[in-house]
Amino acid sequence: MRASSLLLCFGIFFHVLLPLTNSKEQQTPKEKLLVVTVATKETDGFRRFMRSAKNFNYTVKVLGRGQKWSGGDYMTAPGGGQKVRLLKAALEAMKDEEKIILFIDSYDVVFASGPKELLKKFQQARHKVVFSSESLIWPDRHLEDKHPHVREGNRFLGSGGFIGYLPNIKEMVADWTGENNESDQLFFTKTYINPEKRKSINITLDNRCRLFQNLHGALDEVVLKFEDGRVRARNVLYDTLPVIIHGNGPTKLQINYLGNYIPKVWTFETGCTVCHEDLRPLTALKESEYPLVMIGIFIQQPTPFVTMFFDRLLKLQYPKNRLKLLIYNQEPHHEQHVSSFLQGHGSLYQDVKVIGPEEEMDGAASRNHGLNMCRQDKDCEYFFSLDIQVVLKNEDTLKIAIEQNLPIIAPMITRAGRLWSNFWGALSAEGYYARSEDYVDIVQGRRLGVWNVPYVSSVFLVKASLLRSELSDYELFNSHILDPDMAFCHNVRNKGVFMYVTNMHTFGRILSTENYQTSHLHNDLWQIFENPVDWEERYIHKNYSHILKGKLMETPCPDVYWFPLFTDIACNHIVEEMEHFGKWSGGGNVDKRIQGGYENVPTIDIHMNQVGYEKEWHKLLLDYIAPITEKMYPGYYTKAQFELAFVVRYKPDEQPYLRPHHDASTFTINIALNEVGLDYQGGGCRFLRYNCSVQAPRKGWALMHPGRLTHYHEGLPTTAGVRYIAVSFVDP
Repeated sequence: MRASSLLLCFGIFFHVLLPLTNSKEQQTPKEKLLVVTVATKETDGFRRFMRSAKNFNYTVKVLGRGQKWSGGDYMTAPGGGQKVRLLKAALEAMKDEEKIILFIDSYDVVFASGPKELLKKFQQARHKVVFSSESLIWPDRHLEDKHPHVREGNRFLGSGGFIGYLPNIKEMVADWTGENNESDQLFFTKTYINPEKRKSINITLDNRCRLFQNLHGALDEVVLKFEDGRVRARNVLYDTLPVIIHGNGPTKLQINYLGNYIPKVWTFETGCTVCHEDLRPLTALKESEYPLVMIGIFIQQPTPFVTMFFDRLLKLQYPKNRLKLLIYNQEPHHEQHVSSFLQGHGSLYQDVKVIGPEEEMDGAASRNHGLNMCRQDKDCEYFFSLDIQVVLKNEDTLKIAIEQNLPIIAPMITRAGRLWSNFWGALSAEGYYARSEDYVDIVQGRRLGVWNVPYVSSVFLVKASLLRSELSDYELFNSHILDPDMAFCHNVRNKGVFMYVTNMHTFGRILSTENYQTSHLHNDLWQIFENPVDWEERYIHKNYSHILKGKLMETPCPDVYWFPLFTDIACNHIVEEMEHFGKWSGGGNVDKRIQGGYENVPTIDIHMNQVGYEKEWHKLLLDYIAPITEKMYPGYYTKAQFELAFVVRYKPDEQPYLRPHHDASTFTINIALNEVGLDYQGGGCRFLRYNCSVQAPRKGWALMHPGRLTHYHEGLPTTAGVRYIAVSFVDP
């Protein structure tokens, strides 16, 4: 073929191709797009929808505002006809035939991309009206065979979202004459399966979820996709990125989860982008202007460290005259703690009410009662629910929660060393705990933000305005099958109210109450296994950690080390526990408590195993003494075994001193449990070989010295008062 002929053919081909290419690329301007939705109430879901629409600059027209919803509960039964009626009426006033209408639900919908992509994908569908699609047929299964078959993708129509030209949608809804509570989905389905109407209106389905992603029946297909500072939902079955995500039917929890990220609520690049929006700052307020908060404190089982709970309550940074307290206590063991707190500090608060064990009110009733008290108190703006096992270390917790300005918000707390927390990221089909994909990252602080979750417990803040409106039912904690906390969350979810948890700050932890016994005088002493962090905070000297950094260690005598170990409270509790037990030995050589029955150098004492404390004492030695031993006696490693660990009592008229002796140990720990000069006179320890004495033992400080051969020593006379020491012969 000659070159001229080739050019001619190419020119004809180019001339034919050019208009086709240009027509494909010609984009409908986004000004022609109008988003229409129905929202009779401004719910949390609606606000989320509008935020995502604003993010992409969609123009939204909202129908039905302020009207009563009479479209039925179409989550569980057919309904939604009111939406069609409102749409039909709204379209009658519109004249621009080139206008494109996107009709979409709002309470359970988020936009993942903007109008440009939406319109492009709509044009690529090459139909005048495009409906969302589903893999499940609803509400009439008998119509399945009448649906057109498709080569790939979902076969059935979903009425929660469709897009089309104004004249075509007008034609489609013109036949609607149904009642408000009749099924919109059935109406649109019958239109679609009618071949004549389908062709006349020019309807198709978005079979591969390029525009719309309905989650019902497709949860396994949808994953989050993070890219370039944005978040999309990716349909892995069809490898598409839907523009609109719809939590239709029973998938409200899943859209809540996706809405924590989409479109760019939280990204790896930015973190949380909305956590500082719509705040209610308190800093500019006078104390008298702070919102009135009712704090409900709930004590439902024996709990350790209750006195510390009330100490922390006092330290909460919030004007106490703007707080009212409801203390519900069904545990007689803790009546003394409640009474002591109120006697010392109750008058600081605007009002205090106590419900004691004698009133025999169960847990669910007490919590309902607390919410009701706030409802009926016109000044109450918030109800702060706080369980006794919560350890709030952040003194600004209440302020932070109020400033977030959310309907229900829980400060995240965890159990030390575990993944347990006071929220669930997901629910099982039965309504119990299930782990969401992001749960571990949230609990461990790798993702910081404010998260919409299906369950909170133990500590949370509720807006009183919510209690008087959406949550006006008085019995939110009641259920025939669910625990009170689960019942509350279930009822809140059913009202369409969102619950949030924030991990933007460190708030504290929650105690384990599983093995807490109340048979001792000071039961908290036994919590070294169950609640080691709280045990350490209460009983280990605040300067203990400095020892391992080479500070605070003293050497009063050769190879004798002196360091802080116990708090004053620890010393007091050990002494009081022993005196409460009261079975002091007689100080004679015959001693049936020890192997062989004979004590060479007897003392008046009580052994740790007599009060059931030997396991806890061994844990103490392993965790707090062994590291120091290995640092101060290089090359020696101990498992902190002992046969004898005991508390000794010295009194001038009983046993004032102890004669020179060697200890049956590799090394010995000797801890002073009370204060020289205040509790007793005299006392101390003298090491004979070195003629070296420690004559003013400090309360809570431990002496550590070798036991055999080198450190022959004696207990110096106690001349007045009573002296107590705790002694351990380690590695006998």
